Amino acid sequence: MGSPWSPSSWQTKPIEQAVQYPDPVALERVLQELSQLPPLVTSWEIERLKTELAEATMGKRFLLQGGDCSESFEDCRAETIVNKLKILLKMSLVLVYGTGCNVIRVGRIAGQYAKPRTSLTETRNGLTLPSFRGWLINRPGFSQQERTPDPELMLRGYERAALTLNFIRGLVEGGFADFHHPEFWDLAFVEHSAYAEEYRRIVQAIGSSIRFLETIAGRRLDEITRVEFYISHEGLHLPYEQAQTRQVPRRTGWYNLSAHFLWIGDRTRNPQGAHVEYFRGIANPIGVKIGPSISPEELVELVRILNPQNELGRLTLIHRFGVSRIDTCLPPLIEAIQRAGAVVLWCCDPMHGNTVTTATGRKTRSFDDILGELERAFDIHRRLCSHLGGVHFELTGENVTECTGGARRLTEQDLDQNYRTDMDPRLNYEQALEMAFLIASRLQRRSNR
Repeated sequence: MGSPWSPSSWQTKPIEQAVQYPDPVALERVLQELSQLPPLVTSWEIERLKTELAEATMGKRFLLQGGDCSESFEDCRAETIVNKLKILLKMSLVLVYGTGCNVIRVGRIAGQYAKPRTSLTETRNGLTLPSFRGWLINRPGFSQQERTPDPELMLRGYERAALTLNFIRGLVEGGFADFHHPEFWDLAFVEHSAYAEEYRRIVQAIGSSIRFLETIAGRRLDEITRVEFYISHEGLHLPYEQAQTRQVPRRTGWYNLSAHFLWIGDRTRNPQGAHVEYFRGIANPIGVKIGPSISPEELVELVRILNPQNELGRLTLIHRFGVSRIDTCLPPLIEAIQRAGAVVLWCCDPMHGNTVTTATGRKTRSFDDILGELERAFDIHRRLCSHLGGVHFELTGENVTECTGGARRLTEQDLDQNYRTDMDPRLNYEQALEMAFLIASRLQRRSNR
């Protein structure tokens, strides 16, 4: 695309999932205030992540991205943040064991406050109101006042993101990532799994490896290095993103300084649309969610628009088809990218394509379907001489009951025990950690063939 780009040029393009605010003056005042607030992340952190993603593209690292479907302002609490960070760190350590390479830890956290919706309205008992679009836009309660978009929520979102990120940085810098006692991890769930002995073997191997490294180095592992942790969110609400897009000293280009990594959703990836126009101009590493409706030709066009220089680490393709469709949908896309000579990082999101609704109206996902799509993804990439370099999960560190299956074999009848999400169902602590164990076991078995 040769047309000039600016942080506001997206406004000349057709936009999906637009938000209509009733008071344009109030909206402009909020955006002006937001544009003057300090950035949440720095350009050098962003560039460091891009370098690491480039290494993942070459098979030298592996991307783990995970967190809430949509964050809640009410969950901006120490315990909730600690639990999210803890499960991602534990999963990453297991994946280090399985992949044999460094893991990039990227949280869907500190900014994942807006969500696309299939329907922009919702009807209950004859009353039709705007759908809940995430805490950045409106509120979940079902009244006209709560569902009316409120620009002030963007300021509250920025504040919650800043508080969350500040606490995460404090935890990471303070040695929260203590890898020394994996035997103390909460592994009660393994008693219910057919893979119990294999899980225990992995934990013992991790502990032995840590002790070996510390013996060689003569000091504790957390004195040798620190854990890098990055934040990400879907760049859905473009007025919010534009307000935090800035130039920085001694670097060229424009950076979105609200997150290290942002992605375009499957609903907003129109190559001629506003979201693609905005994303093509920012210097951050970016992702695109791709589902069953995309054609090989459209994917190649998207890649050329978003990464015209074929820059390593710039573009991650996050595929999400569902276990029943990945065998048909994924191979033509991989082959198209290979023919185009494009350099991308492939990542599997096995969550979104496997969402179902129960007879009682609960949205849920099956652990077996999630794992099944992930296993097929590894197989397809390997068969086509491609490389799956990352995984993308919706998960929480809490013991919610939103997805069925796993070692405890949760059923649809168990969902009401602790179903807490306002949006999409998440893997709970046990299911997420078990998923990491199963991925690690599979990769280990493959490497030993």
